[in-house]
Amino acid sequence: MTAAAGATSAEVRATLPHRYPILLVDRVLELGEQEIRAVKAVTFNEPWYAGLGPDPDQEDLAYPPFLLIESWTQTAGVLAKRLAGSEADGQVMLFGSMTGIEFHRPVHPGDVVEHHARLERAVNDTMIFEGVSRVAGEPVLTVGRITMAFRPGEQLNPAAGPATG
Repeated sequence: MTAAAGATSAEVRATLPHRYPILLVDRVLELGEQEIRAVKAVTFNEPWYAGLGPDPDQEDLAYPPFLLIESWTQTAGVLAKRLAGSEADGQVMLFGSMTGIEFHRPVHPGDVVEHHARLERAVNDTMIFEGVSRVAGEPVLTVGRITMAFRPGEQLNPAAGPATG
C-alpha cells in the first residue's frame, strides 16, 4: 500500500454521509491508490449495549456482526469516494451485494478493529472490494467480495431530485 496521509475523524465525516450512532469509522490510517486501512474502536458506550444491565456476560458484549460488516463497508466507501473523485458529487453510494463473508471471532468493547479494504475491480461507477478486519493482528472478519456503486439520486427517487453532499 502506498503510504498516504490518513484521514482524521472530521475528514471521514466529510466523506461519508453517516452520523452517530451509525458512523462506524473513527480514523483512516492509510489511504493508497487501491487500498485503505482504517480503525473503529469498539466501546461499551455504544447504543447497542444500552439496556444490558450491570453485569452482562461476554456473549452479550459481542459486537453485532452486521455492524462489523457495516464498519468495514464504510471503510471501503471512503476509498470508493476517493477513487470516484468529483464524479461522485451529487451521487448516492449504494451497497450492492456481498459474498465470502466469514466471521472468525467476536469483537468486544475495548477492541480496536483495523479494517483493510482493497479495490479488486472497477467497471464504470461500480466497484468490487475485498479485505479483512483484524483485532491485535488476528482476523475477525474476512470479506470475499462486496460490490458498491454510485447512482444519481434522482434515479433512486425521482421526486427527491439530485443528491447533495
